[in-house]
Amino acid sequence: MRQMTPPLRRSPAAPIHEAWTAADFRRVVVITVGLAAAVGAFLGFAGAFGLTDYPLGIRFSFMVPVAVLTSIIGLGGFLLARQLAPGLSRWLHAVLGGLLIFAPIGVIVWFAAGLIPGADIGPSALPGYIGTSLVVSVAMSLLSVAVNPVPQDRAQPGPAPVPSRFLERLPVRLRGAEIWAVEAEDHYLRVHTSAGHDLILLRMADAIAELEGQEGMQVHRSWWVARAAIADARRGDGRATLTLKDGSEAPVSRTYAAELRRRGWI
Repeated sequence: MRQMTPPLRRSPAAPIHEAWTAADFRRVVVITVGLAAAVGAFLGFAGAFGLTDYPLGIRFSFMVPVAVLTSIIGLGGFLLARQLAPGLSRWLHAVLGGLLIFAPIGVIVWFAAGLIPGADIGPSALPGYIGTSLVVSVAMSLLSVAVNPVPQDRAQPGPAPVPSRFLERLPVRLRGAEIWAVEAEDHYLRVHTSAGHDLILLRMADAIAELEGQEGMQVHRSWWVARAAIADARRGDGRATLTLKDGSEAPVSRTYAAELRRRGWI
């Protein structure tokens, strides 16, 4: 018997997650760049990175563009941190992002400082620039998170309400439960739910019509299955079988297998 390819391509119930819209991202970029320009002006005024001996105008004209450039790199580091460790908080993403980019930013600032007329900044100064960049990068990342809006939590839409006509056919104890599957048994249908199962007198075709709008489909002439009810899927001897959350197994006929694969159910 052959082992099936990955059981499900995605979890039946996608979790709520933090996400940015395009408008959110534009706002983050504007706030981050504006904050970087302000911090660059402050660092220029303070003579950071060994620039205390240079005129104020040169310090400003150097630090502000460098701060803006490095803020863009820093935003990339933050986004990379989100990809590498999606389970962390925004604050830990900020720290990780700062750690990912402080070394290249230190090299960029060191190189740019060497371009200032009259500057005598050799390779021996590079470790100091990288060390300063470590502190500034992490601090800037944390500050950026503090002033930027928190991305909204967005969830996948929940299942559509089960049509009242179908619910009225169920015993009272099952009417508030999730509909997991409908299985044909002679002239009856066994309705599998999160609260148990029971028989109702109805044709399969009528049940499927009444469940229109639910995230589910007919997988066999005797079975209709809800997407969220699938706990496992496997294939052997050329046939697929869906295991439901209640342990029931629904066979998948060749008639419906292609559509199930297209939807990513198997």
